[in-house]
Amino acid sequence: MIRILLADDEHLIRGALAALLALEDDIAVVAEAGSGDEALAMARAHRPDVAVLDLRMPGPDGVAVAAELRETVPECTAMIVTSHAGAGALRRALAAGVRGFVPKTVSARQLAEIIRTVHEGGRYVDSELAAEAIAAGASPLTAREAELLSLAADGAPVAEIATRAALSPGTVRNYLSAAATKLGAENRHVAARVARERGWL
Repeated sequence: MIRILLADDEHLIRGALAALLALEDDIAVVAEAGSGDEALAMARAHRPDVAVLDLRMPGPDGVAVAAELRETVPECTAMIVTSHAGAGALRRALAAGVRGFVPKTVSARQLAEIIRTVHEGGRYVDSELAAEAIAAGASPLTAREAELLSLAADGAPVAEIATRAALSPGTVRNYLSAAATKLGAENRHVAARVARERGWL
């Protein structure tokens, strides 16, 4: 039996996924979480085989959770399911040891197959996203800069970004300023737009 942790801050989506995966004979959802911090706590408590993580959720995002799980729950394989997929996010995910990167447009049957693949040590990356990542070229941004810029791209104020990333506002400003400098942008909003256009977020 493949033991699954599902983490998504959208309760309806998480509930639907849990119900659909429960129909599979060899998959059991042993824990659910609505934030990055909750996902980490649930993973430590339940030691699942596979963590199915939403890319964007409160607290540490899915990639940051995957990186932490690699250190603290190494037997748990992480995969990302997202509707906000970009080449930059894919690169960050692969660097964090994520074994699957899947758009939310996949069917429940496909998702179950991908879970089996990553559980057996394989890797699954959506082919369109992989092609975009190759075409985008290398990003000058660090993983943390890209993470914070992606939060800033939605127009969130620094205080909110700091809360979601579990950092101080001053630290967030420093990261965003460094990212803007690297991209030759006058502020974080322009930097986020440039990074997104180039496929780095």
